[in-house]
Amino acid sequence: MSRKGIRWDRRVEVALVLLAGILFGSWREFTFINLNYQIDHVARATPFSYAHSMVRRWIGDWGLSALLTLKWGLAFLSMAVICGLCIVLARILFGHWRQARWIALGFAGFAVLSLVLHGLAAWVPGLEEVALGLSHMLQYPVPLVFVLIAAMLPR
Repeated sequence: MSRKGIRWDRRVEVALVLLAGILFGSWREFTFINLNYQIDHVARATPFSYAHSMVRRWIGDWGLSALLTLKWGLAFLSMAVICGLCIVLARILFGHWRQARWIALGFAGFAVLSLVLHGLAAWVPGLEEVALGLSHMLQYPVPLVFVLIAAMLPR
């Protein structure tokens, strides 16, 4: 990019990656809200679940352990998808793959920091919310905005 901003010939590609990120974030939100409803229902043995009927059909009569495993698996999958979209967006904006390693390392670093803060939350009040916030940031399209901002910085 020789000029400031996003090149005209790449704007459609950028828009498609951002749209994919937004659609994925919407799917993730729907899935996790309903999965959390079902986890609450199973954990507390309530008479009915607030989870969407489609989600209840998918997971059937799964136990708490299986639901938590699914939730963790989907969380890591969500991080991987958003990381991949960030790498693709950086490739479109910068014209090469050199940022891929740094983006992946950044995601891994924030994920490890989130896990460490989660572990320390038993002794330090408030760290659980910070850990959860970091984890959620990596699962939503927020990092795509950081890649866009980085592309507009002077070199």
